[in-house]
Amino acid sequence: MTSPGNTWRGFEFRQGDVIGMYKVKKISIDAGEHTVILSEKDAKDLGVRSLDRVRVFTKERTVTAIVETSKEMIVEGEAGLLCATYDAVCPNGEKEVDILPAERPESVDIIKKKLEGSILTPGEIRTLVKDMVNHNLSDIELTAYVVANQVKPMNLDEITELTKAMVETGDTIEFDKRPLFDFHSIGGAPGNKITMLVVPIVAAAGLYIPKTCSRAISSAGGTADIFEVLCNVNQPKEKIKSITETVGGVIVWGGSVNMAPADDIIIRVEYPLSIDPYSQVIASVMAKKKAVGADYFLLDIPTGPNTKVPDMKLARSYAHDFIEVGRRLGMKVEAAITYGGQPIGRYIGPAAEAKEALMVLEGKGDRSTSVLEKATAMAGLILEMGGVAHGNGKQMARDSVSSGKALGKLREIIAAQGGNPDVKSEDVPMGHLKMDIVSQTDGYVTAINNKYIVKIVRAAGAPKDKGAGMVLEKKRGHKVEKGEVLFSVFSDNQRKLDMAKVVARRFDPMTVEGIVLEHIPGNSRGVEIINVEYQQD
Repeated sequence: MTSPGNTWRGFEFRQGDVIGMYKVKKISIDAGEHTVILSEKDAKDLGVRSLDRVRVFTKERTVTAIVETSKEMIVEGEAGLLCATYDAVCPNGEKEVDILPAERPESVDIIKKKLEGSILTPGEIRTLVKDMVNHNLSDIELTAYVVANQVKPMNLDEITELTKAMVETGDTIEFDKRPLFDFHSIGGAPGNKITMLVVPIVAAAGLYIPKTCSRAISSAGGTADIFEVLCNVNQPKEKIKSITETVGGVIVWGGSVNMAPADDIIIRVEYPLSIDPYSQVIASVMAKKKAVGADYFLLDIPTGPNTKVPDMKLARSYAHDFIEVGRRLGMKVEAAITYGGQPIGRYIGPAAEAKEALMVLEGKGDRSTSVLEKATAMAGLILEMGGVAHGNGKQMARDSVSSGKALGKLREIIAAQGGNPDVKSEDVPMGHLKMDIVSQTDGYVTAINNKYIVKIVRAAGAPKDKGAGMVLEKKRGHKVEKGEVLFSVFSDNQRKLDMAKVVARRFDPMTVEGIVLEHIPGNSRGVEIINVEYQQD
């Protein structure tokens, strides 16, 4: 231990700060935050405890890390650096690091301010985002930020500044060919794999659509999880640019490039909570669109019971706020409020949705009409925004599918991203273990609970296990006989499939009822039959 004057290894410190020099021990554990593990004695000598912060540095590099202590993993004089910390401080295999206590970042007080319902200034928002990107905040503090946004949503001024800060702290892509188009679905309706159709339809029409997408937060599979079944979604920004400008479009994971990196840091703590705060949704989506330089952007807002957007009032609020933030950022935004009362299509889960998307483009006999209808409606709106269709965008999109142009373009995109361009729907494997859930009564499917469907598929292993998924044999309005299969669940892990069975029993996702909902006898015999129209797939 030493108490330097004003400098040490080129860094300035306060008079009297205690610095320790430690041998590096790499700990092969990945964690989102920078973490260093010290022996209890070394931590005490430094004057720090678990969850305090320290600066870990060499002559060339420094990071702020969270302290954890151990009685057995680390001996005195060692500093256990988890993977992210080791890579940041010791990229050349340095054997020693220096450590000194660090002050709590200003962002902690900014988060507390937001928890109290106060409005943040542009400067506070930028400080907060910089600390996120620099890994100066612990997961506990990041979680507090997410919860604050959930219970005390930001206003439009804050959302706009948050969006700008998220863009400024990451990379952007400068395209030579314009205009650029983009598409995003807020999500909430399981099986919403339409991006795999929208992008090739738009690109086949001669427009440029560099689609960066997220992994699942609360769903059974994000677009990145789905398309990863067919090709590499981790592409550098130079490749994103070249593929877009030569092929017309890409479908890549936004986290594979350093665009709006704060978004993926926030998503990491949102995932276990399965929450996606209103204001954060807008900022996260718009930051990714701004980072790729989108000129035109279409937003899909699935709306219905048990979705992220359960009613039209909230859907219209999202639409107007996205459009306004887009205006402030110099982007033309349009929104489409779409039906989300039941899953889109019949296949849910990464491999399952990749398979169904290919089936629709291939024109298979059992293809889903709801996937085709929604995808061509969304693509048609973009074609009209781009001026290549004039009031007939949906028909133009349908023609692209029926002629095979869209499938051909998707195969080009798959090839450009390192996949097999000749892949067919039947080539996409689902989990080798299968469980059928059957109806306990005769009747009709009157309701499907989206959230329960997702719970079951996630219990089966999705989205990380690509083969985990579900195939719906019945949807709303379908007639069902007792003993008929309602849906099948797939997995590659028996324990997870057993857990999915437990979840399916606890959260029955399908309501099967007879036409006669209730018989109330009166003085005379007679039963009133109410005819109900059901939306079918």
